[in-house]
Amino acid sequence: MVVEWLKVRVTPELREQFVQKDAELWTTVLARYPGFVSKEVWISPGNLAEVVVVIHWESFEQWQAVPKSVLEQVEADFNAAMGNTYTIVESNRYQVRKRY
Repeated sequence: MVVEWLKVRVTPELREQFVQKDAELWTTVLARYPGFVSKEVWISPGNLAEVVVVIHWESFEQWQAVPKSVLEQVEADFNAAMGNTYTIVESNRYQVRKRY
């Protein structure tokens, strides 16, 4: 299993809207693809401008198999909904070594 990890800076007043639109647009689309396992959205009670998105995939190959055109369309739709209210400030990928 691999994990896609994104840290996002968002306008604090729009954090809840960001979380809702992310679920409506991104999660709905990604969940249709083979290899999607689950997704978590973390919010910090002490930092209203931070959202962390954690997506679990069965394999890196399945994650990367999501067509670029689909990702671009969802990003365009998300930008249309949210405008310039967020920035991805960090992005990483991890391999799950062990689960308990």
